[in-house]
Amino acid sequence: MVIMRKTKEYKSLPFNPALRERAKALRKAGFLHETLLWLALKGNKLNGLDFDRQKIIANYIVDFYCAEKSVVIEVDGRSHDSKQVEDARRDRYLQSLGLTVIRLRARDVLQNMDGVVAFLKNHPALAGTPPEEGNENNNKGRDLE
Repeated sequence: MVIMRKTKEYKSLPFNPALRERAKALRKAGFLHETLLWLALKGNKLNGLDFDRQKIIANYIVDFYCAEKSVVIEVDGRSHDSKQVEDARRDRYLQSLGLTVIRLRARDVLQNMDGVVAFLKNHPALAGTPPEEGNENNNKGRDLE
């Protein structure tokens, strides 16, 4: 079975070509937590969905992007502890484009990959089920343990 990329959604996002080299460098360098999560996402392993790594959206480079579900996954290490205002601004902008932002902690990816994968597989934005009343678009720093 060939899964086609949802090209309309993929190409309709704002794109800053000046970030191409930076995104490429980030893909090559890769933090351990991002690389490990990528191994769990690539090749349609998560709910049969196609993800991109280090996707340029406007003036941002997001860790992972699924065009079919309009979902961004960000994995935050300790450096994000002091960037809450910036992260909130970024999330609001991405949400204004109709994207769902899921934030994970690097610690969870490194210490509880099975829990992270189960969380993502069952997340309403990725599982294909409508979100329950009261769910938020942004699951910043949610504990998986």
